[in-house]
Amino acid sequence: MRGYTRVTGRIPSTGRDIKLLVFRPKGERKERGPGILWIHGGGYATGMAEMAYFSRPLALVKKYGAVVVCLDYRLSTEAPYPAALEDCYSALLWMKKRAGKLGIREDQLMVGGESAGGGLTAALCMYARDKGEVNIAFQMPLYPMLDDRDTDSSRDNHAPVWNTKRNHAAWKLYLKGLEEVPPYGAPARQTDYRNLPPAYTFVGDMEPFYCETLTYIENLKQAGVPALVDVYPNWFHAYDMFFPFRSKARRAIRAFEQQYCWAARHYFAPQKGTGKEGSP
Repeated sequence: MRGYTRVTGRIPSTGRDIKLLVFRPKGERKERGPGILWIHGGGYATGMAEMAYFSRPLALVKKYGAVVVCLDYRLSTEAPYPAALEDCYSALLWMKKRAGKLGIREDQLMVGGESAGGGLTAALCMYARDKGEVNIAFQMPLYPMLDDRDTDSSRDNHAPVWNTKRNHAAWKLYLKGLEEVPPYGAPARQTDYRNLPPAYTFVGDMEPFYCETLTYIENLKQAGVPALVDVYPNWFHAYDMFFPFRSKARRAIRAFEQQYCWAARHYFAPQKGTGKEGSP
């Protein structure tokens, strides 16, 4: 277990400057490692970058030497879609441009997040693929918020933490003013899953996002994209964040870290016009 350093800064986005937190392992490293853009949850309407302290990304810095960048994207209470996605994309481009200075392999830019952050992870992977400016090596959308339409698990759901009523209200706020919902807004509406990054996620079978998570992974697999989901019985939304020390949460966290380590050894996405590691 190694320590880490934290640096806070601001970068320009389309609507205003946004805050970034950059977590790096302490000490000298012989080689660059993966860089992970971690996107916080909160139903698109709440949350902050500091949620990283009780979510999954900091262990990837302390245990495995990754560099993690977290951002305060614009919440839907301030600005609806596409503001949050634009902020995430600005942060991703910033990571690519400064990969060398951050100690990141330019061919191992990864994206992850929980809940709404998982939904933004999926949307960002689609957006980056279609823009063609930056390649993402791996995605980790944990129990992602993907579908503004009811599914079998999100309809009439009364589980703790997140339920049908909250889900409807959050989507209404995030997609405010849209007559047609694009897949960058609700990734479950995507019809083309080809050439998206390999994916890993986990989800509980009690929560609203159970069905849409399984459907997302199946759609990736049908398109030839390596994708895996672990399902945990009797779990409600964000169970691993509320009860990280319970045995079944520890198993999920351990499996998540193992999947990350496997991806760090096997998944690379060179940027156009560069070698494997690119330039600072």
